[in-house]
Amino acid sequence: MQKTDQSLVQTSINTVRVLAADAVQKANSGHPGMPMGAAPMAHVLWSEAMNYNAKNPDWLNRDRFILSAGHGCMLQYIYLYLTGYDITMDDLKKFRQLHSKTPGHPEYGLLKGIEVTTGPLGQGFANGVGFAIGQKFLATRYNKPGFELFNYHIYSICSDGDLNEGVSSEAASLAGHLKLGNIIYLYDDNHISIEGDTALTFTEDVAKRFESYGWHVQVVSDGNDVKAIADAVKKAKAETSRPSIIKIRTHIAFGSPNKVDTAGAHGSPLGEAEVKLVKQNLGFDPEQYFTVPNEVLEFYRECGKKGAEVEKKWNALFEEYRKAHPDLAREFESFSKGELPAGWKDKLPVFKPEDGKVATRQASGKVLNAIADSLPTLIGGAADLAPSTETLLKKYSSFGPDNYSGRNFHFGIREHGMGAVLNGMALTPAIIPYGATFLIFSEYMRPPIRLAAIMKIRPIFVYTHDSIGLGEDGTTHQPIEQLISLRSIPNTLVIRPADANETVQAWRVALEYRNGPVAIVLTRQGLPVIDQSKFTSANELEKGAYILSDVDRPSVILLATGSEVSLIMEAQSKLKEEGIAARVVSMPSWELFEKQDNAYKEKILPPSIRKRLAVEAGSVLGWHKYVTDEGAILGMTNFGESAPAGDLMKFFGFTVDNVVKKVKEL
Repeated sequence: MQKTDQSLVQTSINTVRVLAADAVQKANSGHPGMPMGAAPMAHVLWSEAMNYNAKNPDWLNRDRFILSAGHGCMLQYIYLYLTGYDITMDDLKKFRQLHSKTPGHPEYGLLKGIEVTTGPLGQGFANGVGFAIGQKFLATRYNKPGFELFNYHIYSICSDGDLNEGVSSEAASLAGHLKLGNIIYLYDDNHISIEGDTALTFTEDVAKRFESYGWHVQVVSDGNDVKAIADAVKKAKAETSRPSIIKIRTHIAFGSPNKVDTAGAHGSPLGEAEVKLVKQNLGFDPEQYFTVPNEVLEFYRECGKKGAEVEKKWNALFEEYRKAHPDLAREFESFSKGELPAGWKDKLPVFKPEDGKVATRQASGKVLNAIADSLPTLIGGAADLAPSTETLLKKYSSFGPDNYSGRNFHFGIREHGMGAVLNGMALTPAIIPYGATFLIFSEYMRPPIRLAAIMKIRPIFVYTHDSIGLGEDGTTHQPIEQLISLRSIPNTLVIRPADANETVQAWRVALEYRNGPVAIVLTRQGLPVIDQSKFTSANELEKGAYILSDVDRPSVILLATGSEVSLIMEAQSKLKEEGIAARVVSMPSWELFEKQDNAYKEKILPPSIRKRLAVEAGSVLGWHKYVTDEGAILGMTNFGESAPAGDLMKFFGFTVDNVVKKVKEL
């Protein structure tokens, strides 16, 4: 900074402010105030602090930038344009327009340089903690003496709104506990929210709050003091044992004579007349639009080129690493491409009927431990429920502040934070993350599940205690509407396996899946192991639904998922005794079934067989698609009760006799 002419610095920052005002005004929609107020801190990041290569945004050791205050995305778009990423001035002019690279909040996959989809406040803040965990794990596994491959930092600009949301508290607490010194967050303290001054609702001492979390805290009293911001970032970089937050007092819509420090500048265009006043106030021609002085563009483009040389040196280092540590280099590159090692599926366990009843959560735990050695970047844990969800990797240690090589995560009772952290981990090359809790508590995780689905990234969510079958914990813990709720999220793969062997295949499918999050839904109670020598192999799970047990010329089809499959198997036998020919279809995943062609779907559910009964101990919503107007559904239409599982199943009609009765009624 000291070597850069200060007038050029000021002109550069003001250029960003004017561009932001113009772009939002042209779209007639957006948030101009935050980019205008936060432009100086963004200038420090892109001109000096961050390590990046605009021409190769995927360089593995780049610093990650997350705009947690995603409503201010024009700030990020402008800096990506100015520093030379694959974004044009026309893209800025198409802000918030159909099919543009510049939507109303940053979206991963639309534009290189956007590391994660943000917008729902607090999510980006928590994603960054996942990114930081990912970096620590990669560094511990792959860095070797003389080969510091992964030492990147996680930067974020976050807002008052981010810090209002509870998920940021969960994530900040976890980051402080883990001593993630690779986090540097800049807090845009502009004192404004949609309803007015933050004094309406947000009067806590944020600095003391983060100190209590174990963070390194600095305060910059003037958000236009570029040198003070740069010095604070340098001090944050030097602090390696604690995450850092820099509280920077800014003024929303800085440069606007009439809208500065007003709520009106938060979420609405300034207005044509005010934009002209902004330009006049900051030394620009009020009749010119989308203006970037040549010296400003040249300055930022040079900043964007600096990382190319840094990456070149890193690439040379990796080539030497490849020679010194060929197995690790090969492993990392393979996992980074989403490849799985040869022979890993040979480690998958096989269960037999003589094993007795096995809860699918227990089968899942056996799968994880069987494949853990073959998949060294498979890491995860639970929200304080590892013993109940069976997600502990028994041979491996716990990830913690003194052991970043651990593969077992203890997320604490922070389901929302866990989901958002998992998304950051899933966006880290090579890492395969999973996180577990009870199915009912997926409700605490809806925002990160939805964002993972939007991004089409693949964290694996393990949800156990999947129905009224969990028993005595009662209505507060018995999921009813959660299955259909998860199934309703686009790009989300939900698998509810029927027994131990379907659970094995659920994990196989999940690990091979690439197009969104996977939810594996498991029982607390033991289930019989279906005899694969007698009935169809559980490998068919990959098709979503399959004929588990068939008869000649069936007159009725029984469909079920999870624990109810063994129930309809018993009912099939009893119906046979009474002269009713019933086909049994196991349907562990609606999403996988819908991916099959019509010929396969009609093979499983022939249009000619109209009598169908779907059985699932959850909401009946959605099943109508599969049972036809001549069918019926045995499910839950109210909440459960507190009682032993067997009593509940009998009370709510999940019995062989009741299934037989329902079929006869058809």
